[in-house]
Amino acid sequence: MVEFTVIGPARFASLRLPGKPLRDGAGKPLIQRTYETVKTSSATRIVVATDDDGISQVVHGFGGEVCLTSVSHQSGTDRVAEAATSLELDADEIVVNVQGDEPDMPGALIDQVVEALVANPSASVATAATGLDNPGQFIDPAVVKVVTDKKNFALYFSRAGIPFARSDAEGGPDRVPWRLARRHIGIYAYRVRYLHKFTAEPVTPLEGSERLEQLRALWRGDRIVVVDAREAPSSGVDTLDDLEAAIRLFSRSE
Repeated sequence: MVEFTVIGPARFASLRLPGKPLRDGAGKPLIQRTYETVKTSSATRIVVATDDDGISQVVHGFGGEVCLTSVSHQSGTDRVAEAATSLELDADEIVVNVQGDEPDMPGALIDQVVEALVANPSASVATAATGLDNPGQFIDPAVVKVVTDKKNFALYFSRAGIPFARSDAEGGPDRVPWRLARRHIGIYAYRVRYLHKFTAEPVTPLEGSERLEQLRALWRGDRIVVVDAREAPSSGVDTLDDLEAAIRLFSRSE
């Protein structure tokens, strides 16, 4: 396994769930839950990138490494890029971006996306996807869908239900292809050199419309390889309902 660094962007001022990284997740803050699950990967180094002193203190308290970043970043990727610079990571080093609100991100999946990046030299980015759990997710804009080609390179990401089924398509409209659709998992592996090129580019029209950063890469003509997750996490923690579901999960497992 090649060496790589995981950088977890974590900001306090979440719009939908303020203070999310410090919210209690069955006895431990979410940021600690995420840090501990990342430790099950083969990562050489794990760093939390944050703009908040409170988050920094908590991470230091459980023995984690922190990189303090600007409060002005518009995205987690920008925060990861600043941390990569502050940490003086080599341009060819692989960085994995794991959001601080992914407390059940499997370590095996982190390793899987790194392996995919290494195995596909034409890819600038490696990410992951899994099947949908139910038909409702197909039309839920909070669940990002991805369509790939036969070699598992991304064609498009969308909050809309893709692929679309015409009424005269095989199977008919009552068989909405939610079983064919794939839920994108928000984990990214890339080399530091590409990370800096990506964050230097302006927001593109498609990215601005869908509010999906990965569309900037496709707009640039960069290739994104998408692995079929052998182990998949939940959809992350964005709302109180998500947090309650995560607490139930941790309570059952301990």
